[in-house]
Order: sequence, then structure tokens, then C-alpha cells
Amino acid sequence: MDRIEVRVNDQVRAAAAAPHTRLLDWLRAQGLTGAKEGCAEGECGACAVLVARPDGPERTRWTAVNACLPPVLAFDGQEIRTAEGLGTAPGACAVEDLHPVQREMADRGGSQCGYCTPGFICSMAAEYYRPGRTGPAAANDGSRPADAQPDGTARDGAAPDDIQPDHSETGTAVAGEEHAADHEHGPNGFDLHALSGNLCRCTGYRPIRDAAYALGAPSPADPLARRQERPAPPARPTHLVTEAAEFRRPATLAELLDLLADRPDAQLLAGATDLGVEVNIRHARPPLVLAVDRLEELRTLDVGPDRIEIGAALTLSEVERGLAGRVPLLDQLFPQFASRLIRNAATLGGNLGTASPIGDAAPALLALDATLVLAGADGEREVPLAEYFTGYRRTVRRPGELIRAVGVPRPLAPAAAFYKIAKRRFDDISSVAVAIAMELDGGTVGRVRIGLGGVAATPLRARATEDALTGRRWDAETAAAVADVLAGEGTPLDDHRASARYRSAMLGQSLLRFYAQTQPAPALEVTR
Repeated sequence: MDRIEVRVNDQVRAAAAAPHTRLLDWLRAQGLTGAKEGCAEGECGACAVLVARPDGPERTRWTAVNACLPPVLAFDGQEIRTAEGLGTAPGACAVEDLHPVQREMADRGGSQCGYCTPGFICSMAAEYYRPGRTGPAAANDGSRPADAQPDGTARDGAAPDDIQPDHSETGTAVAGEEHAADHEHGPNGFDLHALSGNLCRCTGYRPIRDAAYALGAPSPADPLARRQERPAPPARPTHLVTEAAEFRRPATLAELLDLLADRPDAQLLAGATDLGVEVNIRHARPPLVLAVDRLEELRTLDVGPDRIEIGAALTLSEVERGLAGRVPLLDQLFPQFASRLIRNAATLGGNLGTASPIGDAAPALLALDATLVLAGADGEREVPLAEYFTGYRRTVRRPGELIRAVGVPRPLAPAAAFYKIAKRRFDDISSVAVAIAMELDGGTVGRVRIGLGGVAATPLRARATEDALTGRRWDAETAAAVADVLAGEGTPLDDHRASARYRSAMLGQSLLRFYAQTQPAPALEVTR
């Protein structure tokens, strides 16, 4: 039996906890009550904390995650910062002891009841330390732009944060000038998606945004910034057994597969974004949990001329950074997949392993003609994703098998889009998801793949629509005619998210929208 230890705010603490004890409950039992429970589903961010994660072999990235979902045992040997540990003198109340993020939130009125504030601050701090986020020239030890007042108004005639002049369409810096602001990025490079998983019910988001946009670059002497210059703590094997349950983190994939061969009923744990909800809401208590999130064999990313292979245990945020725009369809998916807090933990292996009919990754990967590498003690096999799902939350995976990687063939179709229809723009469950990847040959539809979610018991390919499109002229008449075919795909149901009629209508509208987006922009007429 291993000694379980977690470094929290620079103090090593023994984590003598049951296998299903959540990180949030353990932290609060340690007296660190800044993190709160709001939803127990990873949706509100009140429980957010910072974790030191690898950023390559030599560096660390402070990563915000929900503490209400993963078990504390998953952080054995790891390093965590809570809101209490951000300032220079943790626990002190003097202004000079506050972290720059904390000070801006206080100065700009970003907190009212304060319940959600520690979670906001941790998510904001992760973005504050994000490599590559460069801000304007800063005063006050990097906590505030030199042209900003504490109330967010401009000083010396400078433009306020929210009306900075645009310097580029992408918001990237122009030499000698500040970042351009848009509706989701500040002039200091702050990405508001970093806060998409944090909900506030009383303060309102404007002062929180003002605080985020007021942040400059971290001071060179900032201990948390300097911590990123060293490697993250390595994963270490963990094993804890109680009368009720067992938790294990195997050292290698071979060890894991041997354990699975003996106990195919074991529950695999990666980001806990699904299992954590089952534990919290449905009171699931798996007798054996096997942590796979830090196994190097499941965390590969290989980009070749004919194929991209994505390790099943890479988080979605890591996949997004690693691909760096090479798969535009996935670039459209990522911002719509839950929130940054969830994407910092969730994996493709977990999303596909649950076989949910409303998982967002499956439609996009179906449109990309992806395959899954399934590994077991007897070896590996590769299965097309289109043949992977066999029924509601059922797949062709055999007992003792797991998803090792996802393969995406290259070259990619030049025209692609991902549409997610939900009640909220971000951080919501799909009512319908549609992904389309199309090749055109002189205006004629060549190869086309369409993936659907939310309209059947499984994610599925819209094969009747693909057949109806192939070989036809890609024009308004074709789009209108085949939209009716797409509207008839699947077997949509009425539920609390949408009616079957609405889902069918959204399928057809998605093809019409795709047609409009693939047409060249009309030339502007200039009148004199």
C-alpha cells in the first residue's frame, strides 16, 4: 500500500482518503474552504483549483480544473494551488499580499456574495500564466496596465479596455502596439474562454471581465511564473485498497492491460468528467478504479503525412495545443465542447468510451473518417469509428480492451464545419450536433462525410445524405433538395432538450448553412 501525498500550496499533505473521496471534499477537510460546491457536475466552476501539469518535458503549465469531479487519489504526488495559496503571504488580508488577479477582482468590484469568486480567480490565474499571453506594458508589479485606473477607466487619454483599436483580425500583437480586442479576447491577450466554465449569479460578468482585461504580464519574480520554468511532477504508481473499493494507477500500459484482463469490470479513470458526475449525482461506487490519465503510451500525438494519431488520454486542451490548427474541423469543435475547465481534463478516449449518443467528439470524428486503436492483453486492432457504436452506450469493444488512440487519415477534406445546436452557445449539452467534411471537384461533390449526434441511440454517419450528395453539382438546388434527405436521417426523439421535429429541422438547416458558408463572398459594389 502506497503512502498517498499531495503538495498543496507548497505544503506536502498526506491524503489518507477513501478511493471515491473527491479532491474538493479532501481540500475542504484540510481547512481550504475557498473552493465551493455549486453543481457537482463540473458546470459552475465554483470548485476550480490549479494543478501543475506538464508543458513539454522541461516546463510546467498551471492548469485550472474542477475539484468536484476527480478523486483526490488521482493527485498522488501532484502539485495543487488553491485560491488561498495564490498570494505572496497565503491567508493574509493586506492588499500588498494579494495576487494580481485577486487585487484586480477586488479593485474592479468583481465579487459580490463571493461564493464563486475563488473559482473565478483560479481560472483567471491559469490564463494569467498562460504561455504566450502577452499583455500591455504593466505597472504595479505586473498587476495592472499602466493606462488603467482601478475602476477600469482610461488614464491620460488612453482608450478604455473594451474599445481598444483593432490592429488585426486575429487579435495578435502588432510590433510596438497592444493586442487588439474583440468580443472574446482582451487587449492584454486574455481569452475569455478561460472563464467559460465559471458561473456567477449575482455580480454580473462585466466587472469580472474588466478585471481579466486589466491584467498585465506576470512579474519575473512571481514564484508561480518561475515554477513554470521547471518540469511538472511525474506521475507515480498508486495503489489503495479499502473494504469498499480499490484505486490503482498502473505504471505501464502493459500492467494496465493485464489488470483489465483479470478485471474487465474495472472502471477506467482519465479526466473524471463523466465518472465524477456518476459518483456525485448517481452515487456510483465502482469497486475498482484504474487511473489511465498519465500513462505515456496513451498520451502520444503523432502527425504524419498520411495520418494523425491522437493518444486517448491526452486532454482536449492538450490536443488543441498539439494540433495547432492542423485539423480545422476539430478547431471548430473545441470551443463548443463544454468549457475550458472541462477540456483541461476530458479526453477523446473518455468521450468515445462512454458511447454517449450526444457526445460532441463523435460527430466530428465521424466526418473525419476516424478510426480507433483498441488495445488488449492479446494485442491491438483498429476499428472504423463508423462501425464502433452498436447500440445505446454499447460498442464493439471487448472485455479487457480500451481505446489507445484515435487515428485521422490525411489529407483532410478542404471544406468542413461543425454545428452544435444547444440552449446555450457554450458549456451546454447538444440537442443536435452535425459535422460535415466535403471535397469538391470543379464544383461537383466528391467525397463527403457527415457525422450526426443527438438524433439516434448512437452517433451515426448520415449515409443516405452522403449518397445523395456524391457526384452532384454543389449548388443551391442540390443543397435544398438534399437538406430534406438530411432532415430524415436518424430516429430523433422528444425530450427536455428538444423535440424530434426541431431536431430534424436543425439537420436540414445545417446543410443549408454549410452551403451558404462554402460560397464565395459576394463582391461589394462601390457607388460614386
